[in-house]
Amino acid sequence: MEMLRAIGLMSGTSLDGVDAAWLETDGEHVGRLGPSLTLPYDAALRADLRGLLDRAPGLARDDAAVAEVAARLTARHIEAVRAIGLAADIVGLHGQTILHRPELGLTWQIGDAALLARATGIRVAWDFRTADVAAGGEGAPLAPVYHAALAAPLPRPVAVLNIGGVANVTWIGPDDSLRACDTGPGNGPLDDWAARHGNSDCDRDGALSAHGRVDKAVLARLLADPYLARPMPKSLDRLDFGACLAASGVEGLAAVDGAATLVAFIAEAVARAPLPAAPRRWLVCGGGRHNPSLMAALSERLGAVAPVEAAGWDGDALEAQCFGFLAVRVLRGLPLSFPGTTGVQRPLPGGRLAEPA
Repeated sequence: MEMLRAIGLMSGTSLDGVDAAWLETDGEHVGRLGPSLTLPYDAALRADLRGLLDRAPGLARDDAAVAEVAARLTARHIEAVRAIGLAADIVGLHGQTILHRPELGLTWQIGDAALLARATGIRVAWDFRTADVAAGGEGAPLAPVYHAALAAPLPRPVAVLNIGGVANVTWIGPDDSLRACDTGPGNGPLDDWAARHGNSDCDRDGALSAHGRVDKAVLARLLADPYLARPMPKSLDRLDFGACLAASGVEGLAAVDGAATLVAFIAEAVARAPLPAAPRRWLVCGGGRHNPSLMAALSERLGAVAPVEAAGWDGDALEAQCFGFLAVRVLRGLPLSFPGTTGVQRPLPGGRLAEPA
């Protein structure tokens, strides 16, 4: 098949900005990887997005407040496409997830695909998750098929761990079989903790957690959350552990000890993911790989752990590249999700297209 030029756009659960990446792909193989960038969100947009997360269960799809924030979010995405500065055949717009409740048949990402297509003059693939959820799937994670394309030359089994606001893992077996799930919390609770206790929007460079001690009693209460005992596949909303965190007693800890305990929680949740077999190595992408405390905790629990750069990948661009890759799959009608990744009964296409005219 012909290689197409794609720009992928990803705004993750960390709410920190939009990632954009250019690549060539036919939706099955990865060709040239081009430039990538991150455009941070200003404090007001980030706060308003977080406000939508908190209020989303009670909001209507046509709520004026949602439309106003979505317009500002889309404007930043338009800037990102223009800043990439290369021609493209298609753009993949993930949008910003503000609600994910697959057990209720709900998944909601905001972002105006029609406006993005008109403003850039490029066809846009969007709404990647709805078809999967409507078919009884978890709607997440969607990155496994891209992870598998990148990992084609690597020894198997291999695991790709993405630590954004939520953490998710892709397990790729010796026979190319895929298993995946959200493992548990990622940077989300740790970012929130740092914002409340550390005068920063995240535990930057492990500055808080490196100086703390894990409270084993609090950790045990966190690890008792029933989500961790559920079989694969399974998925999370960014705020799903809110009640568990509130009841754990973590708020009674010193700032450094709370951060250290949350790092231990993230790592242990990953270690408890019910994978079919132990991977030969774990490759870590997402913002979490920049936290030395978290990488050390993962290494202690999992063994062979390295950032995806060890395999020659770009861990900051990978999620955006994924949605460029998936955009081409939408165009070709190829499956986005699979029984082992989201729980659908058969490999399932999805997504919609917005034309520039």
